[in-house]
Amino acid sequence: MGRIAAPVHAAAGPEDLTARQDSTVAIVAFVALAAALVVLFRFPPVLDYANHYARIWLLSGGIGEQPFPEIYAIDWNRTFTNVGIDLLAAWIGPLVGADRLARALLFLAIVLPPLGAISLHRTLFGGRHHWQIAMLSLGWCATMIGGFINFQIGLGMALFFACADLRLQRRNFALLFAWRLAAALLLTVMHIFSLGFYMAVVCGLEFSWRFDVLRSKAGLARLAGRLAMALGACILPPLALYLHTAALPNAGEDGLGLAWNDGFVLIALNLLSAITTYVPVVDVVLVLPLILICTRAVRASDIRVHAGLAVTAGGLLLFSCVAPRHMLGTGWISWRFPTMAALVAMAMMCPFAHLTRRQALLLALVINLAVFGRTCWIGWNWWLAQKDVAAVETVLKRVPAGAAVLPLGHEPEAVGGLAHSNRHFSWGLDTFRHLPTLAVPLSHAFVPTLFTAKGKQPLSVLPPWSEIAVPEGNLESIGVLSCPEMMQVHKAYAPYLSDWRSRFDFILVANADIPDRYVGALMPAGLTLVEDAGFAKLYAIDKAAPGEPLSVPADCAAAL
Repeated sequence: MGRIAAPVHAAAGPEDLTARQDSTVAIVAFVALAAALVVLFRFPPVLDYANHYARIWLLSGGIGEQPFPEIYAIDWNRTFTNVGIDLLAAWIGPLVGADRLARALLFLAIVLPPLGAISLHRTLFGGRHHWQIAMLSLGWCATMIGGFINFQIGLGMALFFACADLRLQRRNFALLFAWRLAAALLLTVMHIFSLGFYMAVVCGLEFSWRFDVLRSKAGLARLAGRLAMALGACILPPLALYLHTAALPNAGEDGLGLAWNDGFVLIALNLLSAITTYVPVVDVVLVLPLILICTRAVRASDIRVHAGLAVTAGGLLLFSCVAPRHMLGTGWISWRFPTMAALVAMAMMCPFAHLTRRQALLLALVINLAVFGRTCWIGWNWWLAQKDVAAVETVLKRVPAGAAVLPLGHEPEAVGGLAHSNRHFSWGLDTFRHLPTLAVPLSHAFVPTLFTAKGKQPLSVLPPWSEIAVPEGNLESIGVLSCPEMMQVHKAYAPYLSDWRSRFDFILVANADIPDRYVGALMPAGLTLVEDAGFAKLYAIDKAAPGEPLSVPADCAAAL
C-alpha cells in the first residue's frame, strides 16, 4: 500500500511558488493552552470528572484512610475493560498524588485524540500541513465535556497504534500480528470502544488509497485474508479477558437496557455531538469555517483522500445513526461514533496541499481563529464555573469525616442563556451532578453516587453502606423530599432515598441559587441550614424529626 496519494489536481503555477505549510507551532501552542487550562482549573465543568477524581483518590491510597476501609473494597475481577485510569491510579497515584494524576489524565483526554489524528495524517500524507491544525478542534466534543476520560484517551491511543500498524504492514507478518495482539490488549484495558475504533481504522488502512486490491480476485482474496488476520488478532485479547472475568456492565440486572435515538431530529443532534460543548450554536459557528475549507477544496479539485479510511469514516457515521443511546448500563453510546467518524474524516483528507504563500497564510489564519476561538470559549466557561466549584468546596468544609451525605439539586425550569452555559453542555445536560462526590476526597465522607458499576469499575461498596449506594446515579431534585409521588418514581433508580432521614447525616443541594422547577426552595421540616454558599447549600438532618411530607404545590405530581 502506498503512503502518499497523488493529488487529484495540482495548483497552477510554478513549483517554487508553492508555500511550505507547517503546523508545529500551532500544535505546540494548543497543547500548552490545554495544559494551562487543566492547571488553572482544578475541577472544570466536565460532567464525570469529579466522580472519576474521587475514585482516583481512593485507588491512589485514600481507601486506606478512615473511614473508607469499612466502606469500599477493590476487586480487579469486577471488570476487564474501562479500567485504564484505575490501573494508573493504583500504580502511579501513590507516587505522584491523586490530584496531579487526575489532571494529567484530563489533559491526555483532551489532547490525545487530535494528536493521534495528526500523527496518522502525517504518516499518510508525509508532511506538516495547515489542515492538521484544524484537527485540534476535535479536542473539544460532547464526550470530552461529558468526562469520558478512558474513552477519550483510548481514541488517541488507537490512532497512534494505527500509525505504528501502518508502518509494520509491509514487514514481517509475525511481528505485525504480535503488535496487534499487544495493541488490542492495551486498548481493551483502556476502553472497549477504543479497540473497536482501532480495528475500524486498521481495516480502512488495509484497503489502500484507491481500492487497488479490489481490481482482481487474487487481490480481493489477499485483502480478505489480511482483514481476517487483523480482526482475529484484535479479538483474541478481549475474548481471553472476558472469559477470565466474565463481567459485563449491568449484566443480569435490567437486561440490555436499550434506549434509542428515535427520529431524524434526535439522530441529527446525536451527529453534532462530535463538536458540541456548552452552547451548540457557538460550536457550530466556530466549526463552520473548517467545513467550508473542505467544500471549497472539493470544488477546486485540490484535495487528497485516502479511500479506505473514507469507507471507515462512512461506516462509523452509519453506526452513529443506528447505535443505541444507552445499553448495558452505559450511557450515550451513540455519542462515541460521531467523534470517531470526525477524527477519521479529518485524518483521511488533505485539502489545499498546494498553495501560494499568500493563500497558505490566509488558510492558516482561518484555521487558527476557528481552533483557538473554540479553545478560548472553553476556557471562558471553565472560568465561569469556578465560583460554583468554590461553593461546593466551602460547604464540604462543614462536613465531618465519616458522615453520610445525600446529594440533591435544584432542577431548573429550562436551560438556556450564555450566563449559565458552563452548568450545562451539549443538549441541556448538566455538568455539576457529580460535584457532591468530592465529599469523598475533601471531607472523607460517604456519597451514594460514586462510580462503582460492576463491569466498569474495580471499586465496590461494602455492607451496610451498599444498601444506600448505587453504581451510577444522577442528581435528584429536592422535590423528592416533599412530594410523595416524586419519591415513589425516583426510588426505583435511587433506592437510597428510602428512609433518607435515618440513613444520611447531611443534604448537599447543588444549583441551589436557581429555584427548583417542582418545589422552588421548599425543604422539609427537621433540616438545619449549616452553610449557604449560593450555588451549594448544606443542611444537617434531624433524625428525630417527623417524616410527614409537606404541603406542596398542587402541580408537583403533574410535572413529573
